[in-house]
Amino acid sequence: MKFPPWTSVSEAARLLKTGEVVAIPTETVYGLAGNAFEPKALAKIFAAKERPTFDPLIVHIADIAQLSDIAKDIPEAAYKLAEAYWPGPMTIILPKKDCIPDLCTSGLPSVAVRFPSHPVAQAIIKESGLPLAAPSANLFKHVSPTTAEHVAAQLADRIAGIVDGGPCTVGVESSIISLAGEKPAVLRPGAITPEMFAKVLGSVDVKDSTSKPGQPMAAPGQCDTHYRPQVPLYFGELPAGYKLPANTVRIAFGKQNGPIPATVNLSESGDMAEATANLYAFMHDLDKPEYGLILVDPIPNAGIGMALNDRLKRASVKALP
Repeated sequence: MKFPPWTSVSEAARLLKTGEVVAIPTETVYGLAGNAFEPKALAKIFAAKERPTFDPLIVHIADIAQLSDIAKDIPEAAYKLAEAYWPGPMTIILPKKDCIPDLCTSGLPSVAVRFPSHPVAQAIIKESGLPLAAPSANLFKHVSPTTAEHVAAQLADRIAGIVDGGPCTVGVESSIISLAGEKPAVLRPGAITPEMFAKVLGSVDVKDSTSKPGQPMAAPGQCDTHYRPQVPLYFGELPAGYKLPANTVRIAFGKQNGPIPATVNLSESGDMAEATANLYAFMHDLDKPEYGLILVDPIPNAGIGMALNDRLKRASVKALP
């Protein structure tokens, strides 16, 4: 790895205006940003991440008024959600305008849009004067980055710059809600929970997200295998009689007893927000050749715990080594 190309807000904005791609901090995870209007910049994002083009990108804005530059036929529900939860970790899927290239949306007639709350992300978007397409700044299917160092370890020699905005405070990708169908539908769980969406919109559907190889996905992050460290990670009940490898490590949650002592604890007090903020950082920390298996404690599947369970199920190996 070459020395990471740390860069400033102003330099990042300049690079983005010239069609380069730059890693930027958001409150969820670090994003790999490029001009959402420029197919060549979008192609650089897909190439740097080794991401298949059937996996659509999220477009980031820094003002609710920008929504109408990107989407059309915007329902009142979108503005109600924006008023409640933007800026923040919520992505809304809406019918797209023709100015958004098909490459950005994997050929779908809809576009995913988010207004991040991180002040550095907002400053870069505003100074560049562009909506920014920005998936997570990591290699495809690898663990998402929650620090600038995580980005540098995977992408330093593939991109034009990295803006260090400190550790991400939310720690998992945004909640995604689609308003492009007949009824609002949550397509990816995150810090904005189904209950929070329902508070604004009334009832919402919650869709189990799965992918069909090679076909456009309705939203990012739908791959059945995703967010995976190189060391096998197992999330679920161990089979009876299974003998753990000697070099197994454990990500604990709360006060649960486990088959081995805790190596790290997502939140000793059982605080779900703290656990979410720590998850990817711990996965990065334990993704080392000297470890043979990463075990993760069960996590309640309620509220933001739905997001943790979603990411861990995708990261988990289906069969133990």
